[in-house]
Order: sequence, then C-alpha cells, then structure tokens
Amino acid sequence: MPLELVTWNVEHGSAAYIRTPNGGNIVIDMGARRGGTEFSPLTHIKERWGVSQLDLAVITHPHLDHIEDIPNIDELDVAQLACPYHLKKNDIMAGNEGVSDNTLKTIITYFNLSRKTKRAPDSHWIDGVSFRHFRPHRSSTSNLNDHSVVTVMNYAGVKFLLPGDNESASWDELLRRSDFRRAIAGVHVLVAPHHGRKSGFHRELFNHFNPYITIISDGRAVGTSVTSLYSKVTKGCKVNRRNGQVDRRKCVTTRNDGVIVAKAFRNSRGQPRLVVTID
Repeated sequence: MPLELVTWNVEHGSAAYIRTPNGGNIVIDMGARRGGTEFSPLTHIKERWGVSQLDLAVITHPHLDHIEDIPNIDELDVAQLACPYHLKKNDIMAGNEGVSDNTLKTIITYFNLSRKTKRAPDSHWIDGVSFRHFRPHRSSTSNLNDHSVVTVMNYAGVKFLLPGDNESASWDELLRRSDFRRAIAGVHVLVAPHHGRKSGFHRELFNHFNPYITIISDGRAVGTSVTSLYSKVTKGCKVNRRNGQVDRRKCVTTRNDGVIVAKAFRNSRGQPRLVVTID
C-alpha cells in the first residue's frame, strides 16, 4: 500500500492530507477555500474517508490562510500537534491584520488546540513513516512566516519536504544546522514555501537536493510567483491526469492543476517509486 500526500486546492491558502499505508491520518496546515466555492478539507476527509482521529496535525504557522479551517477541528480528535509554540498571542494578532470576529474565533481555536493537545516530538514515526520537525525561532516575530515549522517526511525511500511560508531568515537559520542539512539531503518531493512566491525561494536549499517534483499551493494572485526558478532546480517526473494522459512535469500548481496527489511506495523489486496524479 502506498503513502498518499493530497494537496488540496484552497486557492490562496495551504492544506494537505497524508494517509499512511495502514490508514494513519495526518494534516499539514488547515487552510480553507472561501467565496463562491467554499471547501473545508477537515470536513471533507471526515465525510470522504470516515476519518475521526488525526494521528498528527502540523500547523506550520498561524497566518489565516494556513488555519482558516481550524474551527472544524472540533469534528476530529487530534493525537499530537506540531506548531510554533513560542509565538505569543500578541505576535499572532499583530501578524493577522484587520482582526474580525471570525478571525478572532479562528485564532482562539488555534490557541485552545495548542494548549490541550500533546506536543509532537521533533523526531518520530507513524505507521512506518518517519517525521522530522524543525522549528526556526530566532527571527523577529514581526514576520510570522519565518517561524514556520518545517517537516521532513520519509516513506519507502521517498523523502518529502513540507514547509510553511519560510523566507530567507528562517532558511538561513535552519541551514546552519547540520541535522537539518542531513535531513533534507536527497528530497524527492518539495512543497514550495510561501505558495511559490519569490520571497520563499532560497537558492542555497538546492545545494542539498533537487526534487523530482515541486508542488505549489497558490491562488489567482500570482504576481510574485517564481515557478520558473523552481523548474530550473527540479528534475521532473511523469504526472498522470485522471483522463489517462501522462505528461512530464517539473512543477504542478493547485491553481492550474487542482488537487494534487503524490503516492510513495516500493515496487516489486523493492525500489522506491513516486507517482503523481492531478485532477
């Protein structure tokens, strides 16, 4: 059975769901789609797969586009959580300008979840899947992006790098750590930081890996998108469309490709395999 990483199309937001081979459930961020076609990833995984408990939730950082769906977390039991615990309420309120009643409710739900949920260790396993969490914290809290938790996931020899909205300061901080450099060596699948924007692209990362595919969770406002830069450092792989068409791609985006599913497993000869499908 494969491991599946589902990157939802939540426009300008971020939400991913990981299903392990034996039915473990993990979410990375809890963005939602608002407007004419509203979509709640947390409600969907409960209704579509009958999920009632999350083995792990990762909230990279508490910007609204990463936690907007968090009020629906009440529908699920969360076994453990990884988030930037060091951020204070004042930091988070200041980082989410123009606080409305709905925004305040979302932030309060985030705080309640972080207080009552068991903290995930920096290194742990779930159902044969390895997780490493790295928490930058030295930058000014005036920019919440540079406090995003970075997760490295490894299954069947396929390695995923799942950041938040990290920018240069947090990448520089992490790259000074030898354990982080070792953890990201040879990454196969990159979820582009900061929705593929220029501010998240950090050239030094690619001294340690060149992914086969870069996944970008983005919306319609793409003025600062640097997909072309990611294409230059990405090897490329076959991408399957649900209509049977197969393309060779380096970057896939939720804006253009919809829901993106990456599956990792070992083939009959025990070799690592990666299969990417777009809706």
